[in-house]
Amino acid sequence: MNPRGFATLFYKEMLRFYKVALQTLLAPVITSLLYLLVFSQVLDEHVQAFPGVSYTAFLVPGLVMMTVIQNAFANSSSSLIQSKVTGNIVFMLLAPLSHLEVYLAFVLAAVVRGMLVGCGVYLVAMLFITVPLHSVTVLLLFAFLGSAMLATLRLLVGMWAEKFDQLAGFQNFVIVPLTFLSGVFYSLHSLPPFWQRLSHLNPFFYMIDGFRYGFFGQSDVSVGLSLGVVTLSWLLLSAWVIRLLASGYKLRN
Repeated sequence: MNPRGFATLFYKEMLRFYKVALQTLLAPVITSLLYLLVFSQVLDEHVQAFPGVSYTAFLVPGLVMMTVIQNAFANSSSSLIQSKVTGNIVFMLLAPLSHLEVYLAFVLAAVVRGMLVGCGVYLVAMLFITVPLHSVTVLLLFAFLGSAMLATLRLLVGMWAEKFDQLAGFQNFVIVPLTFLSGVFYSLHSLPPFWQRLSHLNPFFYMIDGFRYGFFGQSDVSVGLSLGVVTLSWLLLSAWVIRLLASGYKLRN
């Protein structure tokens, strides 16, 4: 292990989003609050996802988690592909850093960004609606696992992609649909049986549902099942990405 080298790369990744905080931290908070205001005004009196829980309160955890994972996803690969396009990735490859240290620096910085934005959305939302807290431990666990999984996935896409269009295409045609179809705006039980079964194949659903359990103590599926699916998905992706980093996949060309 090279603690100083890891800390330097981690610090560099933190500076990337901190230097443009208006774009990377404030803008996602405002976007999520617009979702909250629009959907709550239109559907609050017509939809009740959980017994005794207003639709606006139900919506807050989903928006927080959606913001967390989308911003964690946005952070890691943009840095990697920028380094590939500009050619300065050679400095990272020449540094005495192991592939595990590189992985951890990228992923942890993305997790920090995702959780900072999620906290911002939650704190501002609390000005409009009070949401109960059932288990802070469950909240933090799912927020960490979800953001780490999306950061790992984005790192994989960043290694694969050779231009920014490919990154944007993956986000627009894979990540955004999976996020919006994961139960952010609705309960799984409100769907027809076919779509309920199809939703169980979406790992994003388990992130949202487990995170929401931390607020209300209610969920569409067992919180243990959600935790198992998210943890296993992250571990499998991590093993794949670390192996690709060790081989220098599309990094040493």
